[in-house]
Amino acid sequence: MATDASAIRDQAAVSEDENASTGRKPRKRHALATRIWHWVNLASVVILFMSGLNISNAHRYLYWGKWGFSPDQAWLAVPRFPGWMTIPDYYSLAIARDWHVLFAWVFALNLTLYMAVSLANGHFVRDLFTRISEWRITNIRADIAAHLRLQFDHAGANFNFLQKVAYSKVIFLLLPLMIFTGMAISPGMNAAAPWLLDIFGGRQSARSIHFICAWALMAFLLLHVALVLLSGPAKHLRDMIFGGQDDAAA
Repeated sequence: MATDASAIRDQAAVSEDENASTGRKPRKRHALATRIWHWVNLASVVILFMSGLNISNAHRYLYWGKWGFSPDQAWLAVPRFPGWMTIPDYYSLAIARDWHVLFAWVFALNLTLYMAVSLANGHFVRDLFTRISEWRITNIRADIAAHLRLQFDHAGANFNFLQKVAYSKVIFLLLPLMIFTGMAISPGMNAAAPWLLDIFGGRQSARSIHFICAWALMAFLLLHVALVLLSGPAKHLRDMIFGGQDDAAA
């Protein structure tokens, strides 16, 4: 662990010397677009989740397929969520939907802009896409072992293998699923885009997938916060606010 930490410091020192000799400003660890997306996305996800729990209280049963009405047709009976977990903090389907629709637009537009900028500035290719060599069993086992030792930084890279896999799956799979299943739940999709309902196997299936994705996203958020707390929250918060310095930049 000490050797890896020394390697990280040496890499940072080399980067600083090279930047000084070439007159280049050091690259930020987190680009401005990433930082804006991170905080707006955090607020959006929390508000969407809490307003979604209020909406869930209106009908607490989940179904597969196009139809579902009674408890005996449901695959899951969802518990009723207390006011401290919902927006608003009392049952109101109309107000909860207003909050949900408003921040669904914020969530979707924010993700679209972030993806466009991150493709343009190379963030996805440079930081999130995994290489074939990283999928070797020995590399994966070493990365898991490092996480178990609460060692998360790797010399020469912003993110380790498990971070790349987790972040890419959330950004390219989980978040788009949230958006498109949310669209499929809307009654207007019957006329505007009936093919979208067909993709998910019906509105009730889309509603079930939306519910599962919401809880998966919340589980990821809680795990993310826990790992940040375990690996130095002050530095991570500072870097996500001010950008930090990219130790992997040459």
